[in-house]
Amino acid sequence: MTIMSDTPSAVVIGAGLGGLCVGAQLKKANFENFVILEKAQKVGGTWRENTYPGCACDTPVAVYQFSFAKTLNWNYLFPRAAEVQRYTEDLADICGLRPHVRVGNGVRSAVWDEARAWWKVTDTAGETHEAKILVMALGQLNRPQLPDIPHRESFAGPAFHSAQWNHSVELAGKRVAVIGSAASAIQLIPEVAKVAAHLTVFQRSPNWILPRLDREVTENEKRLLATAPEVTAIEREHLYLASEALFWQAFQYTELGRAHFTEQALNLLKMQVPDPDLRRKLTPNYPIGCKRVLFADDYYPALMRENVSLVTDGIDRIVPEGVLTKDGVTHAADVIVYATGFETTGWHFSVDVTGRNGVTLRETWKDGAKAYLGLTVANFPNLFLIYGPNTNLGHNTITFMIERQAEYIVQCLKAMRTRGLAAIEVTEAAQDRFNRELQKRLAKTTWADPACNSWYKTADGHITQNWAGDTREYREATRNVEWVDYTVR
Repeated sequence: MTIMSDTPSAVVIGAGLGGLCVGAQLKKANFENFVILEKAQKVGGTWRENTYPGCACDTPVAVYQFSFAKTLNWNYLFPRAAEVQRYTEDLADICGLRPHVRVGNGVRSAVWDEARAWWKVTDTAGETHEAKILVMALGQLNRPQLPDIPHRESFAGPAFHSAQWNHSVELAGKRVAVIGSAASAIQLIPEVAKVAAHLTVFQRSPNWILPRLDREVTENEKRLLATAPEVTAIEREHLYLASEALFWQAFQYTELGRAHFTEQALNLLKMQVPDPDLRRKLTPNYPIGCKRVLFADDYYPALMRENVSLVTDGIDRIVPEGVLTKDGVTHAADVIVYATGFETTGWHFSVDVTGRNGVTLRETWKDGAKAYLGLTVANFPNLFLIYGPNTNLGHNTITFMIERQAEYIVQCLKAMRTRGLAAIEVTEAAQDRFNRELQKRLAKTTWADPACNSWYKTADGHITQNWAGDTREYREATRNVEWVDYTVR
């Protein structure tokens, strides 16, 4: 299929929140000549994929929803996964995206044709799609990572990753082992603990946890907010500004801010875990913020249950009957759940992307992913990224960043339309300058602490995931396209 028109055409890969946001902004700007290719059978992205018990957004819904698609149809302050998935379905309907979305249509490769200034996209069925613009909206946290534990395949019972939850496996009355204790784990563990005969949690390192203060939104509240939209707007702005403050308070090297959040986390731990030995095991030995800060109200109480054990001894290997730790103890299990996160710093997209002169994105990023504003990459004309390198946050909401990125892409397409441009490409000089300045600023954040390893950075300390400032800075950086940083033709 070739998308032909006198205006720039686009192929968007991925129908999660990122791809849907791009589609909505294209429609708003009267760009109708685009298609969104989605490998799954429905939209939703991470909210479609993650269906484990207790899965929820760790950002308040007031700021997580897009500014152009606000709704009061939420049951919790921190929405459950099914609610956000419903929101993505509603987005596709309300924004008129259904005619543009091709579900069950995964992408195998994308190749730039320099002579024609087109992207040739080949899907998994072998069909080709040609367009001026290619938008990669594949996200950062969508490639489940299994731990490098010997003999995983030897386990006699069912085992699966939390992001690939096997709902056919009944956990009630079973001995369940959960390997991992980070973002997904602290959500699923309280739910599994309610039904398992015994739950063993294997923790490699503890996490800093702050109270989430979640609760249900009552029907009366919904009715009241519906009659006073200005109140909802004020609440959204208040939460946004409070989240912004978290950046300089916790992630920059500000002693007072980090001390405050450290005290808050320790107070939660002390209040919910009276056992001093267990409390010691759950106390991190690294600065708050250098790894992802977690939010939970029910994780610590779940660990206090009689049917739950926390194991901090290292895992030696998996055995048919369960998990063998390095102290020689075999922890019997009927089911193993790997809550071990995702492949991040490698940026191994499922799509092979080839730019000018046969240069591949995989080869370009072999020593660490780099982009300009997290959006464009030198040697890859007319290619845009959503939630690309260095656009992740340790605070606030990623949907804010996605909106700014979609708006930036639309700016570029408008210029191509009005100026009759065939191709735009960020210069290597501009990209290098941007990344030098970015890494210099990131070196002053707690993420750069050499004593702290995280999925934010590579083994050599190069931070590939996070933005170096607050989201208002990103808004200013992307408000206007600096055409001096691009070559055009």
